[in-house]
Amino acid sequence: MSQREEMPLDVLFVGGGPANLAGAIHLMQMAQKQGMEIEIGLIEKGSTIGAHSLSGAILDPKALAELMPDYQDKGCPLEYSDLKDEFYYLTPQGEFAVPYTPAYMHNHGCHIISLSQFTRWLGEMAEALGIMIFPGFAGTEVIFDAAGQTVLGVVTGDKGIGKDGQQKGTYEPGVDLTARVTVFGEGPKGSLIREVGNRLGIFSDRMPQIFETAIKEVIRLPEASEFLNSATRVVHTFGYPLGMDTKGGGFLYQMADNRVSLGLVTGLDYANPSLEPYEAFIQLKHHPLIADIIQGGKVLQQGAKTLSAGGYYTMPRLAVNGALFVGDSASMLNIQRLKGIHTAMKSGMLAAETIMAAFAADDVSVDVLNTYESKVKASWIQEELWAARNFSQALSKKGVGKFFHIGAQYLTKGRGFSDPMPIEKDSSTLRARQASTHEALEKDQTYDGELYVDKLTGVYLSGTQHEEDQPCHLDVLDMDICLNQCRQTYQNPCTRFCPGQVYEMATEGEARLKLNPSNCLHCKTCEIKDPYDNIIWNCPEGGGGPNYTIC
Repeated sequence: MSQREEMPLDVLFVGGGPANLAGAIHLMQMAQKQGMEIEIGLIEKGSTIGAHSLSGAILDPKALAELMPDYQDKGCPLEYSDLKDEFYYLTPQGEFAVPYTPAYMHNHGCHIISLSQFTRWLGEMAEALGIMIFPGFAGTEVIFDAAGQTVLGVVTGDKGIGKDGQQKGTYEPGVDLTARVTVFGEGPKGSLIREVGNRLGIFSDRMPQIFETAIKEVIRLPEASEFLNSATRVVHTFGYPLGMDTKGGGFLYQMADNRVSLGLVTGLDYANPSLEPYEAFIQLKHHPLIADIIQGGKVLQQGAKTLSAGGYYTMPRLAVNGALFVGDSASMLNIQRLKGIHTAMKSGMLAAETIMAAFAADDVSVDVLNTYESKVKASWIQEELWAARNFSQALSKKGVGKFFHIGAQYLTKGRGFSDPMPIEKDSSTLRARQASTHEALEKDQTYDGELYVDKLTGVYLSGTQHEEDQPCHLDVLDMDICLNQCRQTYQNPCTRFCPGQVYEMATEGEARLKLNPSNCLHCKTCEIKDPYDNIIWNCPEGGGGPNYTIC
């Protein structure tokens, strides 16, 4: 324990996403029903709840209806609820409508939402119940007991530290937030769950977690747009621009107020070091099918994030002494359905029920908290993730052969030809000096500053801001690897896979890698995809990063 100020709580939720907000709400509802006084705190590194929340997003309301049956009467921000789907295979200049859409891709009964607005609304519901919410506070270190086997809480980062590591006039020390139980819901590739994993081995007997990077825009269309006046609300695509050897695809969802949500998801197990997910996204926008829909539009907001795509076989142990892991932190997104909000919320609710039982027994050891994993396995989370347990691996197969695996899994309820199918770590999949299969579009054709914007304009449109005078939150462990091995073998793919142009190779004088950490969108693609595991992403000063309002 440090000499910082300590704030003791009964339960601390780390991260302000749907999993933790649902968990905190459910926990407080149960406590109030039983007449129990309980102190619940939730910290969020974004400047506000929702500022770092980005997704497509289509919400299956299954968990929300369990948490709040009257969610629509309470003003839940829904864009559309009557969803008609279209599914296309794209060639460079054409498209083919898929005649049969698998049942798991149907969106009947679901809602299109803005995830940032949805989480902000959940935050308001939580505060109304008396839950203490602290936005702008980044958890930077896990507090363990003297034996290093029990989680006691987290340390929030200091504010007002300069690049030189010295305190500035605005210095505010962090706080030791201690709790009987800490719930980690940091989203994909959390830095604190990484620390717990290194200490307690919660990932040691699992397949490696794998990820996808999503780049998304909200675009306002002209009122005369034919798409806005059609019955279609949801469009999914695969094929171009990623091709058949790279996992991923596009999405376009109709929103209220003449807006659409457009994005491209790229699996980070791709092999081509020349692939640039952002440029692939721009190519998708230029495809005739998409370009015809968005013509005359203007980008209102842009962002990027990673998705935990591994599913069932990559889930960590879900409990340790004093702590539980929920949502995307625990790889609970259902990649087969392209949905994870409902599974995240349900996991938070099951964590809350486990905490109530642990408090009743006055025992927060792993022996008691392990009932959370039992609850997950007895719930519909298990049913969904088990049916999709090999789906991401099948998508990673090259060429049309992947469809034989997908079809076999569909007929055998997830088993397929082999079970489990192996998973390769994303950072190990690049192939040396592979020629690019993605011809970059001419710059004057690609970017017009309104409908087609470059990376730096995208960073601006994300609302991303960081205190400039702070220590760099990106640790490049060995710069010689960047300048020699990585440069010679892969031509520094960090300069391409980062959607925020954080990494650049200097073009004048001696070769050097230049970092622009103030551009960081907090997607963590760099830590995931770097072929030498040479980059570590740490939380910057709390309150920094994107400021999503309609994504």
